[in-house]
Amino acid sequence: MLHLENSQAAFDEAKKLMPGGVNSPVRSFANVDSNPPFIARAKGSKIYDIDGNEYIDYVGSWGPMVAGHAHPNVVKALQAAAERGTSYGAPTLLESELAKLVMEVYPTIEEIRMVNSGTEATMSALRLARGFTGRDKIVKFIGCYHGHSDSLLVSAGSGLATFGVPSSPGVTKGTAADTIAVPYNDFEVIERVMKEHGQEIACIIVEPVAGNMGCVLPKQGYLDHLRRLTKEAGALLIFDEVMCGFRASLGGAQAAYGVKPDLTCLGKIIGGGLPVAAYGGRRDIMEQVAPKGPVYQAGTLSGNPLAMTAGLETLKIITADPEPGEPDSSRVLTLKVKKLLLGWQEGARKAGVPIQAHQAGSMFGIFFNEHEVWDFDDSSASDQKAFAVWFKAMLEQGIYLAPSQFETLFMSLAHTEEDIDRTIEASRKAFAKVREMRG
Repeated sequence: MLHLENSQAAFDEAKKLMPGGVNSPVRSFANVDSNPPFIARAKGSKIYDIDGNEYIDYVGSWGPMVAGHAHPNVVKALQAAAERGTSYGAPTLLESELAKLVMEVYPTIEEIRMVNSGTEATMSALRLARGFTGRDKIVKFIGCYHGHSDSLLVSAGSGLATFGVPSSPGVTKGTAADTIAVPYNDFEVIERVMKEHGQEIACIIVEPVAGNMGCVLPKQGYLDHLRRLTKEAGALLIFDEVMCGFRASLGGAQAAYGVKPDLTCLGKIIGGGLPVAAYGGRRDIMEQVAPKGPVYQAGTLSGNPLAMTAGLETLKIITADPEPGEPDSSRVLTLKVKKLLLGWQEGARKAGVPIQAHQAGSMFGIFFNEHEVWDFDDSSASDQKAFAVWFKAMLEQGIYLAPSQFETLFMSLAHTEEDIDRTIEASRKAFAKVREMRG
């Protein structure tokens, strides 16, 4: 039996201080009818709560901990950076170093601007697309989450989908009117929208691998379809790779699927766990950003030296050349996920519990659904009660997963074969609990 007395007391206190007791909705565990463990520390593939419980962690701070928690290279570099000062509000060589490393992996990014969050990156990319094209309307996909700026909180996923709220109070009708939300993976609907409104549309923004309605992959040819439609309409194509960047493959979804966007939003990993994101793309578009161009965007802490340091060290780890005869880091991560999901599928099959298992490189997730999952409606039709039972059974056995079927899981280089075997064994017992629940 998992003991969480200290975490429960901490949560009770936090609820008096913060809305729902948390600083981000999905942390509340409300969707799985539970309370969150409060984390004290992390190392490698493990996290530890204030009650002394150890967990194998597949959340990884929602993606950035690809090298594992508290990697010694990252920690050492951060300690040295902190001694030089935590923030300058002035240019540093670190910003250019990180920019060059990102651009080596993402050749579609010819110029880049560092920001502090994924929300800031997508919001800025949209403003730039509107400024560049002189158009107002944007297209997004139902279930894709691009941060909490007003124009993107229309038929969003992730935390909003989890709590059954299709949009947020406080978003004006005028803002919503400029956002066209369409189903993900539907070829006909997006083609019809672009034919009817193409000359008014500044851009299509998409998670090329969706990560906020669960891990949902694009259908074959769908991203190419978006690329063709935007070119025909003179609109921009924005890939929000805040989650799938360096995850779907080393070069993200755009490398995995061979589609070149005009602008790319990155986050999570390029900060190595510190608050960093970026947007970048074609030079002629990016040169419209202030101070060179008229599209204004600024941030006092953008390019913070600690964040740049953590990002640099993390990217150096995952882009390092492998030893002769050894697979690169992206391949290592992919193989780990494949082994884990095969184990989960076998356990579900033996328990008579139908699931759908999805993988994009080192991103992955499952749905308690006997049908294929291609969009937000499919994801929403999955059995949330079964997921809650499975989640709690896994947590009891020391496996830390995202507390919502609408979220994505992540593998790290620190996860060992023993970790994966333990997780597979735990899943068998958890799937049996689901079978018992269903009678």
